[in-house]
Amino acid sequence: MQLHVATLGGDGEPLLLLHGFTGSIRSWHAVAPRLPGRVVAVDLTGHGRSPAPNSIEPYRIDATVEAVLAATKGLGQAHLLGYSMGGRVALHLALAAPERFASLTLESASPGIVDAAERAARVRADEALAELLEQDGIEAFVDHWEQVPLFASQSRLSAAVRARVRAGRLASDPRGLAGSLRGFGAGVPTPLQGRLDELLLPTLLIAGALDAKYVALGQEMAAAMPMARLEIVADAGHTVHLEKPDAFTSLVSRFIKEDSRAVRVA
Repeated sequence: MQLHVATLGGDGEPLLLLHGFTGSIRSWHAVAPRLPGRVVAVDLTGHGRSPAPNSIEPYRIDATVEAVLAATKGLGQAHLLGYSMGGRVALHLALAAPERFASLTLESASPGIVDAAERAARVRADEALAELLEQDGIEAFVDHWEQVPLFASQSRLSAAVRARVRAGRLASDPRGLAGSLRGFGAGVPTPLQGRLDELLLPTLLIAGALDAKYVALGQEMAAAMPMARLEIVADAGHTVHLEKPDAFTSLVSRFIKEDSRAVRVA
């Protein structure tokens, strides 16, 4: 399975971007010109222009990691940035092939759900969403998804940005989203909390101050990862790169150009 990869511009050290659930390469178009280096993005399995298989196996984390590594093997050592679901993928990538990455940036990301009952409840909730996609179609799903409390702060975005985000969601393949929920929903992968101390890459964790759950997760990860620090962006929710693009691009640019380089040299 070949994932769709696109270069979004720039030159220098490669920066690999991984989008969130219902996103795609074009989720990054607004901020890509302001990010450092040669910016490259991937459509994850079931999203954008990448395949949306019928079976669940290609969506699982091991297959996803293998597919991303294969699709980007020509990049050499890249800086890695993942948002939400893409942050989950990025964590697994960094653990599976640390030699492929110069640094790690995680925006609103989680290392997984430790509690077994909570994990099982999340699997059931994601199955219900997958059935909504299959039975009622993409528009009904997007109507529901836009009302999820996690995205409440997106209501303050401009009408043009909200319309762009909605159009991207509506362009999704419902079969691909359903497969992603079942194969790689937040309750499916083995949680990584016990392995965070293995991550010896310079790491920037970003969370929006209005997103209390992910601020707490960021604090936990920063305490467990030897070379990580957390930046909390004021007046932003889960999607910092949309809600506060200036702050987001400034943090990422400074980290990649200065902070991560200083750590690597030291």
